[in-house]
This record gives sequence, C-alpha cells and structure tokens, in this order.
Amino acid sequence: MSRPFELDPLFRALTVLPGVGPRNAKLLEKLVGGPKVLDLLWHLPIDFVDRRFAPTIKDAPDGKVATLTVTVGKHIPNQRKGQPYKVWCTDETGTINLVFFHAHKDYLEKQLPLNETVIVSGRIEYYQGNPQMTHPDAIGPEKDRASIETVEPVYPLTQGVTNKVVRKSIKAALGFVQELPEWLDSAYKERQKWPDWHKAAEEIHNPPGEEALDAHHPARARLAYDELLANQLTLAIVRQKQRQINGRSFQSGHDLRKKVLEVLPFQLTGAQERSLQEIDKDMAEPARMLRLLQGDVGSGKTIVACLAMLNAIENGAQAAIMAPTEILARQHAESLKPWLDAAGIRFVTLTGRDKGKTRETLLQQIHNGAAQIIIGTHAIFQEGVEFDDLGMAVIDEQHRFGVHQRLELSSKGKGVDILVMTATPIPRTLALSAYGDMDISRLDEKPPGRKPIDTRLIPIEKIDPMIEGLRRQIETGARIYWVCPLVEESEKLDLAAAEERYDILKRLFGAKGEERVGLIHGRMKPTEKDEAMRKFAGGETDILVATTVIEVGVNVPEATIMVIEHAERFGLSQLHQLRGRVGRSGDQSYCFLVYSGPLGETAKERLSIMRETEDGFLIAEKDLQLRGSGDILGVRQSGMAEFKLANLSVHGELLAAARDDARLIIDRDPELKGPRSEALRTLLYLFERDQAIQNLRSG
Repeated sequence: MSRPFELDPLFRALTVLPGVGPRNAKLLEKLVGGPKVLDLLWHLPIDFVDRRFAPTIKDAPDGKVATLTVTVGKHIPNQRKGQPYKVWCTDETGTINLVFFHAHKDYLEKQLPLNETVIVSGRIEYYQGNPQMTHPDAIGPEKDRASIETVEPVYPLTQGVTNKVVRKSIKAALGFVQELPEWLDSAYKERQKWPDWHKAAEEIHNPPGEEALDAHHPARARLAYDELLANQLTLAIVRQKQRQINGRSFQSGHDLRKKVLEVLPFQLTGAQERSLQEIDKDMAEPARMLRLLQGDVGSGKTIVACLAMLNAIENGAQAAIMAPTEILARQHAESLKPWLDAAGIRFVTLTGRDKGKTRETLLQQIHNGAAQIIIGTHAIFQEGVEFDDLGMAVIDEQHRFGVHQRLELSSKGKGVDILVMTATPIPRTLALSAYGDMDISRLDEKPPGRKPIDTRLIPIEKIDPMIEGLRRQIETGARIYWVCPLVEESEKLDLAAAEERYDILKRLFGAKGEERVGLIHGRMKPTEKDEAMRKFAGGETDILVATTVIEVGVNVPEATIMVIEHAERFGLSQLHQLRGRVGRSGDQSYCFLVYSGPLGETAKERLSIMRETEDGFLIAEKDLQLRGSGDILGVRQSGMAEFKLANLSVHGELLAAARDDARLIIDRDPELKGPRSEALRTLLYLFERDQAIQNLRSG
C-alpha cells in the first residue's frame, strides 16, 4: 500500500516551484515548517488587502489601499543619494506622485513609460496636502487590470521572505493540487455546505473577501475537519490495534485493598470511587486497559493508582509506576510506602542513579518477581530491565510521553494494562486530540478538609510590606515557595533573577548565620536539586526560591505560601499548577501573585481568573480560549499532535464530530477495505499519519 499517485506532486521539494532556488527554499522551509509543496499549501493567510477599490485620484482617501488608472506625465529622478525618485501621474480629476527610494531609473522608465496609461495599486498617503503612493505594490498595463484588482492574501512572514514571494510560490503550488476522491461522509458534507477538497485549498488562498479569514468559513472549516478526521482516525486505528493485543482479565481483589483502606487517614471522595469502578471494569475485561486519569493537583490520583495496581498483584502479576523525574519517582515511593507496607507488598525504586551492585540486585528482584511493585523513571522500561510478569503500568504526567512511548511500554509484558495520570487539567477538546486512543476518568472533587487557597494580587511596588508579612508567618512555622519566572531565551537571565532574589531573601531571613533560604534551578545537578528539596521538605529551610522546576508533583504539606514573582509572564495553566503546590494540608494557604504593570488585556484576564476560581478544568478551558491550543501543554516537546489547519479553541465541535465519525468508520470497517476506505487512506497519507498506515499494514 503505497502513497496514492495523485498526492506525489504535493510531496515534492519546494525547489520544483518556479523562482524557488536553494536559498529561497531554505527560508520558505523555515517559515512553513517543512520542505514540501504541501507544507507551503498549509500556510494560511492571516489578513487580506482588497485591491478592488478603484476610485479617481480626487476620491482616493488618505491611508487606504486603492487601485488607480493613471497616465504617466513625468519622471523626476533623485538629485542626491537618499532622496526619492518621483513619477508624476494624472487622471481627469487630479495628480499623484509615485515615490521610490533606491530606484533604478532604467527599470522605472520601462515599468512606467511616458504618456502611457497604467494601473497602480498601493496605499494612498497625503504629503503637504498632495496625494502620493510610495512603492506601489503592483504596476501593470491596462490589460493586467483583472489580475491586479483582486483580494490579495497576506501571510505570516519570516526574515528574508516577502509576501510577494510567498504569494507567487503558493500560486505555483496550487497548480499541483488535483481532484482527490471524497473521504467525507456525503450527508455531513452537504449539511455543512462544504466545498470539495481541491476547491477549498484554492479558495483559502484566493479569498472572495474578508469573511474568508473566519475559522468557520466553509473552505477553512472543511480543511480543519479533514485534519481533525486524520488525527482521530489515526488514534482510532492505534486504539483498535492496541485492543487486539489480548489483554488479561484481572478480577478486582478485595483483601489487599481492604488492608490499605484500613490505614488511610481519610475517606475516598465520590470521584475517586467512581474512577476506581471504571478502572476495575476495564481491568476485568480481557481487552487491554488504556485509561487516562485526569485530576487536579491534590485531587488524590496516587491512592487511586495504588488501589488499581493491587488488582494486578492479587492476580499474581507485577505492577509498575513511572514518573518523569527522579524527585517524583522517589516521592511516589515515599507516599506509597505506608500503604504498601500495610498490605505487605514488596516494592523497589529504580532510577538512572542506581549503578553497579545495587542496580544488579534491583534488576534481579524485578526479573525473579521478588519485587511486586516497581517505582521509577523511564529507566524501568529500558533494555536490560526484564520483568517476571508485568500486568499493569501506571504512567505519571503522560503529556511528556507520546503515543509511540505508550506502544513501547506495552511491549514489556503480555497485554499490559495502562493507566496514565496527569495533574494538568486538559480541556475536553485537547484531551480528545491527544488521548483519543484512551478512555478518560476525571477526579473533579477535592479531598474533604482542604481549605480554599487565598489568592491575592500584589503590585511589585508593595513587595516590601508583603515580605514583612511573610516574616510573621515564618515565625509561626510557615514554609514558603518563591517562584521566579523562566525566561525562555536565556537560562542565564532567569538564573540571575532567581539568584538575586535568593541573595535578597537570605540577607533578610538568615538569622545568626543560619541558612534559612534554599535555591533550586534548572542548571543544578539532579543531586543538588534533590538536596535543596530535601532540606525544604524537612524544615531545614523556610523559603525555597525556585525557577519553575518545582512545577510538577512535588509534595510538601507544610508549605502554605506560594509567591509567584512577575506572575504576568506565566500562562494560566502554569500559574494554576504552581498554586497547587500549597493548600495540601488542613491549614489556610495563600498564593501571592506579584505583578509589574501596566498589564495587557490577556494578563489582566489571567490574573483575575486565578483570583476567582481554583477549578482546574475551568481554568484549562479559559487558558485554551486565551492562548489557543498550541502551547497549553508545552506541546512543542510533547509528542502531541500539532495542527496546522485546525484551531482547537474554535473548532472543538468539529473535533467531536471527527471523533464520532472515526469511531463509526473503524467499527464498520476495521481494516479500511470498504468503498469509502480508499479515499480515507488518501486522507491519512495527505496528513502524513504514517503510524496509522503502518498499523493498517501490520493488521
């Protein structure tokens, strides 16, 4: 099954386009994010210039783009370098100067021959009461009128690439677009009043008018849906493939679970009970479990994962839990220890730090089944780690692992059940596009006894009185996180900001030569970070100054105050994650968002949402509206789908429709062999969903 012949032209290099040489191709590739003709076609316009407005000179308004029909009267070359070259033109109502800097006389005389009628298009500006047009965007003889008086798309650009170059290349690229077999459901397409694929591709680049910029315009919506359908179909195929790998049926045992529940100092919430029932049901079925457990910071995911792992152990298999960092893996081990001890379960912790003899002993215990639960970083799934019988894997903070890793993981055992946990509340649309191959359980209740976190906005000018207040809190035993922003461009800068704040606080709070302030940042060695965390958790330091490295998972119940400096620089979800580090005990906790004004509209809105709510799911939806989908999960490095044509913050309904459609397709025709399937395979190739195609082949 190879790529359909009619798609080949779209997969050719940009250099096949006229006027695109190796240098231009490099620049274009950087702009459109790929080396192919197809990448250029997916580069959508963000604005339009309407050149259909064709007034007389007298009626041409200042500041507006106009297309004029004029007679060339006189060339006035520049006297000195740096002065403009002017061409004086007229129509029956008045005169206008065309102005050129760094002009080539011969070229202009050829473009604008004396006494000839020409069409010129560009922005009208009035200078000392007279109209002029500086560097017209288009000049041509009368026969070119139709090609000049159009609606012209304006594209996002990068250094060294002009709109003219992009337009010319896209125009040529559209010549490669052929009619393709229709993969959409005909009734749905008709209901939506969508054009055919090739017509939609033409129309987004040759817009009939302003309205074509709207994300819901038929041509844009059609292409967005195509992309979403390819995404959802891929996930549905992967999911079906995963389901076919026979899972195992683990009946939920009650003896071990009862022992753990007896030592719990709290009652499970309704949401925890409900999620456990969903997990138990999945584990009891012979098909493999693929479930995402979504829960806000502090909603109690760890105990749910622990009780779920006991199912595998009661049935004689092993379970593993994988965290993204060493700190978190060791912390999981600490949280789980009292529960696993109570149930008499043997567990080991394996991270990259374990070397030599220790490592050998651990590997042996994993291999011979002496270790029933294995806790660690991705090191536990590397080559050389062999399980006796792995039945269930729990993955923490999954958005750092893509679909590929989910597949690799499952190869470590026979039909391993997989439970993925994330503390990043993900809006429903994003969850569908990233985890459409999984079922989702949500922990949407906070454990009882947690007080709401008191969140306050503090202008930077008032930081000194705030620090005085902190001093009083420390005297009563409070512990404080102080977060400094991460400046993406420069590690040195954010390090300097954190170190400077650390020095100031050390001077203010270091009593009698004691070090009461710790520091943690991205450039420290893992062992140094662990040490700083250990001192803070153990109460040897009162304040921990940190760049955002503390964001995920660290648990210090005694910490009740979070100060976020330059809060206006953080995204909403990030602020929410950081705030969730406090408020983990029954004590009143505070979050101070220190900002420096003047604030832009988005920053204002972010900070006020933080003040109004602690509901992570609500915050995630708001974040999606404010930021768009690109960055909400730090998608850039996460193996999550990036969309070029669809925008999840506006196309949520299309995504839901694509999901339903994909499920229906796979239910009816799992091998994609039916009448619509040829076209659907073309769609998968068009959006380079190679993983789905591989799965179909191997199926």
